[in-house]
Amino acid sequence: MAERLPRLLSLVPYLLARPGIAIGEAAADFGTTEKQLRRDLELLWMCGLPGYGPGDLVDLSFSGDTVTVTEDAGMRRPLRLTTAEATSLLVALRALGDVPGMVDTDAVRRAVAKIERAVGAATPAGVAVELTAREEASTAAVRAALQAGRVLRIRYYTAGRDAVSDRIVDPMRLVVVEGRGYLEAWCRGAEAVRLFRLDRVEDVEMLDESAAPPPEAEPTDLSAGLFPPSADHRTAALELAPWARWIAEYYPVDDIVETDGGRARVVLRYADPSWLVRLVLGLGGGARVLEPAALAATVAERARAALAATDGG
Repeated sequence: MAERLPRLLSLVPYLLARPGIAIGEAAADFGTTEKQLRRDLELLWMCGLPGYGPGDLVDLSFSGDTVTVTEDAGMRRPLRLTTAEATSLLVALRALGDVPGMVDTDAVRRAVAKIERAVGAATPAGVAVELTAREEASTAAVRAALQAGRVLRIRYYTAGRDAVSDRIVDPMRLVVVEGRGYLEAWCRGAEAVRLFRLDRVEDVEMLDESAAPPPEAEPTDLSAGLFPPSADHRTAALELAPWARWIAEYYPVDDIVETDGGRARVVLRYADPSWLVRLVLGLGGGARVLEPAALAATVAERARAALAATDGG
C-alpha cells in the first residue's frame, strides 16, 4: 500500500495529460505491471468526493486497451503541497507522533523531516512557520496539563468575533481534525464544552487546581466534520490574492479552486455579514467578493466611505 497510494494520487493528473493512452504504456511509466495498473484503475472508480453520486466520483472511459479520464473529481492538480497544506500536515504528524503506541514514531519522524526539507526548498519561510511554532508550544503546554490533570488559563483568539479573551478551562482531550490540532475542554465561562484551535491560543498557564469537567461534559461528535453546515450559515465566493490565501486555512471553506497567478476562489461560510465585510475590508486588495452581489455592493460602499473620510481628513 505504501507504494500504491502515491501512484493512485498521481494517476488522474497523469491520465488527464494523456487521454487515450495505452494501459501498458502507462504501467511502464509507473514501473508496475499492466495487471496491477488495471486494479488501480478499478479502485479509482470508487474514489471521489462526499456525496459519492454522479459527478462526485472519478470516472474512466476504456476503449480497447486504452483509458481516458472523463471525470477527475477534483484530483486534477498534481500531487504537490502548498506551504499552508504542508504546515497542516506537519502539525497533524507531530501530534500523532507524540501519542505513545498509536503509530510508528520513527516513520512519522522520517515523514516530518522529508516534508520540512521539501517545503524549505520550495518556498521561503513565512507566516505558516510562525503559526506552527506557536501551535507546537500550545500543544506541549496542553499535553502537560492533561497528563497532570490540571486546569488551564488560556488567552484565545476567536476568529468569528475577531476578539481575544481569557478563559479558564478543564482540559478533556487533544484531537486532530482536518489537519489541525484542537484542545477540547470544559469552558467555565461558557459553561459548555468547547474546541480551541491550538494555533489561536496566544498564551497558556497551568493552574494549581485539579481539572474536573462536570458529568454533562461529553466529547464532541466529530464524525460529520468540525464545522458541519448549519441553517444559520450563509456562503460567499471570494477571490483571494496569493498573500491572502491563509484565509482558506484559517476559516471554514466549502470549496477552493486554483486560478491564475497563484490566486484562489473560495466559498466561505459565515453567520454574520458585518463580520465578513470587516474581514474583506481588512485585507485591502487581497480579497474580492464575487458572490453574493449584495455583499459585494456593501463592501464597495464601505470602502468608498472610508476613502472619502480619509480624503476629507
